Amino acid sequence: MRHIAAYLLLQIGGNASPSADDVKKVLSAVGIEADDDRLEKLISELEDKDINALIAEGSAKLSSVPSGGAVAAAAPSAGGAAPAAAVEEEKKEEKKEEKEESDDDMGFGLFD
Repeated sequence: MRHIAAYLLLQIGGNASPSADDVKKVLSAVGIEADDDRLEKLISELEDKDINALIAEGSAKLSSVPSGGAVAAAAPSAGGAAPAAAVEEEKKEEKKEEKEESDDDMGFGLFD
């Protein structure tokens, strides 16, 4: 991940085709040692490719992957009572947590 981050930083900075040595310089500037094998593989795979097109292609692929957040967002739209019930549950949980916190003190402090 650090190799691709350095590669992208170099591209944003204006270097259209960063070399392995360029990436090593960026990483060494922040005290990170580059893994030569991984770096060479990254450079060879990104050679002659448009990074913006690769990012767009990857984003399109990720958008088709289901995630847990999408289910939770779709559930409230199914019925109007569901959001109200969820708010009531949250309030009950908050009250319950406050009560438990006050019981933890028990009349003495940690450093007494």
